Parts: sequence; C-alpha cells; structure tokens
Amino acid sequence: MPKAAGPKFIIVSGGVISGLGKGITTASIALLLKSRGYKVSPIKCDMYLNVDAGTMNPTEHGEVFVTDDGMETDQDLGHYERFTDIPLSRVNYTTAGQVYSTVIAKERAFAYGGKCVEAFYDVTEEIIGRIKAAAQGAEVVIVELGGTAGEHQNVLYFEAARRMKLKYRDRVVHVHVGYLPVPGSIGEMKSKPLQQSIQNLNALGIQPDFIIGRSEKSIDRKRKEKIALFANLEPDDIFANPDVGSIYEVPLVLDEQGLTDRLIERLELPKSKKDLVPWRSLVGKIKSTDAPLKIALVGKYFGTGDFTLEDSYVSVIESLKHAAWAVGRKPELFWVDSEKIERDGPAKLAEMDGIVVPGGFGDRGIEGMILAAKFARESGKPYLGLCYGMQMMTIEFARNVAGLVGANTTEADPKARHPVIHVMADQEKKLLKLDYGGSMRLGAYEMALKPGSMSARSYGKPKVSERHRHRYEFNSDYRRVLEKAGLVVAATSQVGKLVEMVEIAGHPFMVGTQAHPEFKSRPLKPHPLFVAFAKAATREESPLATPKFQAIFSD
Repeated sequence: MPKAAGPKFIIVSGGVISGLGKGITTASIALLLKSRGYKVSPIKCDMYLNVDAGTMNPTEHGEVFVTDDGMETDQDLGHYERFTDIPLSRVNYTTAGQVYSTVIAKERAFAYGGKCVEAFYDVTEEIIGRIKAAAQGAEVVIVELGGTAGEHQNVLYFEAARRMKLKYRDRVVHVHVGYLPVPGSIGEMKSKPLQQSIQNLNALGIQPDFIIGRSEKSIDRKRKEKIALFANLEPDDIFANPDVGSIYEVPLVLDEQGLTDRLIERLELPKSKKDLVPWRSLVGKIKSTDAPLKIALVGKYFGTGDFTLEDSYVSVIESLKHAAWAVGRKPELFWVDSEKIERDGPAKLAEMDGIVVPGGFGDRGIEGMILAAKFARESGKPYLGLCYGMQMMTIEFARNVAGLVGANTTEADPKARHPVIHVMADQEKKLLKLDYGGSMRLGAYEMALKPGSMSARSYGKPKVSERHRHRYEFNSDYRRVLEKAGLVVAATSQVGKLVEMVEIAGHPFMVGTQAHPEFKSRPLKPHPLFVAFAKAATREESPLATPKFQAIFSD
C-alpha cells in the first residue's frame, strides 16, 4: 500500500515537571530540519482557556510574544523565531480558549448539522484542524504540546496527537521530553520519574518514538538501556539534553547524537546536506567571548515568592545577548527591581555599562524607572527604553528638563497635571467597555526615522517596521514644548501622528522606542538598535555625543 503524501508532523510532549525546555527542544528540531533544507512550521498548543496570552500575568506565565500580524502568544514562539529566523503568525499558536470558542461558534451557526457536539470528538478534531492549518507551505510541522503528560486540562491535545498518529501513521513521530534528576544526597541519576512520565503517555494511547532526557549531566549507556527497555524503544532512540552554557548549544548537542538523521529516517524525508556552519560559528563565538558587558535590566516582573525569574523579559534578555556577542563581549545581566530603586536610589546603576528599561503596565515601580532614566541622562550612561521604558524616559525629561512639574502618564495618574503620556483615543473607548483581550495596538507598524538621529544611524535606513503592544502613547500636545527643551523625536508613524522614538540630543546613547524591537532580534541577525546600544555600552562608539558627555564616555 503506497504511503500517504502530505506534510510530516513531529509532536513534542513533556513530562515530570514544567519548564523542562520543550520550547527549546521544538525550536532546536525546527532549526535542525531547516538546516537540512526542509520547510518547517512550529506551532505551540497551550491548554489554557485564555484566547491568547495577552491577559496572562507575565510573572506567572512569562513574556507575551507578539507576531507581525498582532497575535499575543506564549514566549516559546519567540524561541521558534530566534532559532529558525522564520516570522510566524497567529496560525502558529493555539489555545484551548480559541478551540472551544470556535467549536461553540460553529454550533451556534448550525455547522454541525444538528448533531450533539462533544468535546471528545469535535474539540479534538478542531485541534487537529488547527495543527494541519499550520502546515500550509511546510514539509514538516513541529507541534509543541503545552503542560505535561497526565494533566487533566491538556488531555484533548494528547488525544489529538493519538488520533493523528493513528490516521497518519507514517507521517507522525512523537518526541517525549522528560526529567532525569540527580538528587544531591544520592549522587546518582534517577530514571524513575521519566519512566512514570512514559507510563502516563502510554495510558493516553501514545507510544513515543524518541525520548529526550533533560538533566544536569549527559545520560550514560546504562540508563539509556534502562529507559529504552521500559519505553519499548532502542537505546539509540534515547537522547540526552544536558545543561549547557547557552540555549543555542542545544541544537548542536542533539544533532551530534544523531537526532536529525533519525527524524529524517523515521519520517522518510528525502536526503539532504547539513548546513550548520553559521550556527557552529555562533556557538564558538559565545564560548570564546570573555570581556564582560554589564547591563542593568530595570523592571518589576522578576520576583515570584523567594525566586527571581527571567521569563518575563526573555526576548529582551536574548536580544541583549545577541548584541553583546556581536560586539565581542560577554553579556552579564543584572536584574534591578525598580521598587528597590525607589527605596534605595539608583547608586547600583553606576556599576553598570548600560541600562535597559523594558515594557510594563500599571503604576507599580514607575518612580524607580523614572529615577533610572534620570540617572542615565545626567551621567551619560547608555540607556535603552522599550515601550514603557520610552514613556518613563519622556516623563523624566518633562519633569526635570522641560520644567513640567507633575508630568506623568495617565496610566499611573489619571488626573496628572501634565499628561505627557496618555491613553490612545481608540484605547480609551475599549477600556471603558472593559475590552482588554487582544485590543491593544498590536503587531508590526512602519515608522519613519529622523535623518541624522542616533536612531536613524543605528538602523542605517530611513524607514523600518517594528512590532508593538501598547495602549498608552506620547501625548503630541506636548511635542513642541518637549522638543524645544531638547528632546529629539527620532521617529514617527508613517502618517506622522504617533511619536514612535525619542532620544536625548548629545547623549552617548539615550534612546526610547514605543515599539518592541526585541521581538525581531535573532542570534545570527542581532537587532541594530540593540547592537548600537551595546556598542555605546562598550564605550567604543558614540558618534553624536557632545563634548560634555564624550568626556564622561571616554573616561
């Protein structure tokens, strides 16, 4: 019987604990197959009833990544884009909320022809339909299932995976990622948690084709044989993903063990040549870079209980790494809580080579961010403000340079004496209707850069497109008075109404952008704005700095 033609599917699931790195595994597999010449399309399936990631708490769920078409997604799509350099869209992200909303809408439209609509049949088929939709133009779809095997809320996603394997047996492989702990009191790698995870997967009717073990150390042959026997696999189907210095090493670690070849063989894909030279060069550069570049990330979404997490700002962090490596430096990032700056002052920032204030919402901690902007402006310390960080920079300038006492954002003070940052007109109407989900200014918009500005020199071209995610904006009623005081409006929307970027004239590098350029940075293609900031932070380049700041800059 001839094999069915059509796209291939690699389904990636996880077990034991969350946060294992399924997203990095999915991104790595996509990169490895792309490096062999195949057209790939990754998709993330989240189990949440949220329609998108936009209303999720960043401290609990992590960063909200935004696509060109304005979809607010899980942070894993950022990893997919950074590894593959493929711009993704809403078709590459689905949630249980989307799935159920669609099924209910279809039922209301009599699309099911009067039959009883059931989750087990109809919701599962909707999931399969969305996975297949991500295959448009692709040869291989890599599907990441959110959560872990055995959870109640994602059981229908696993059922969809089971049915796909049943229906497209020769076109589907299942990769299961599990945890192999090494308890400190024992000093031995234990495979029982992974075995139990495989058992949970088997109970759902799924037999994994490959196992990837996440652990501190690599997996020895003895444990590979033990896991393989339990999982009904060969030892060569068990792969190790040990802790490494950088996530960008993971694809090479997996490829060197033969995972790419095994996937190609199992899916019966046509043979092709490997091209990982640029990626190997990147990893080599990362490992060989020693000179530090100390960057303070001033934010308010770091803490969760007694722990400090990076996930809220993962794209900013990765963009800073890309830029530091591009200028031959080793990134050393410091998490500075803006509320601590409010209490203790900005003295800690003096130890840094540069300061970044990323995106955010609400009024908590904003005075600390404003103090950070003031410190950067007065000291000549390179500063990059992203969305919220651009707004805080504007408020600081308005208060302390333009003399607008009481300047603020109406997000923090609705009755601000000088609302230099205010809610966008269309957003105000949405907020009154409590229309929060997917209603911000989202997605890619073009902007025109002011000739000769630091921003234009950074990009090296007059027009650019960047992704956005905001409700509040620069109040153009204050543009003239702020420009007269020395603030440079470095970019505007194509129609010239929205102020997109601002900078401080004569400063070595103090730039704020309403956009989120971090969403477009790639390890092999660092974002030019981040690279310009990194160059300034190395004190090697500041072409527009005045003599006053240049003296500080060259100390």
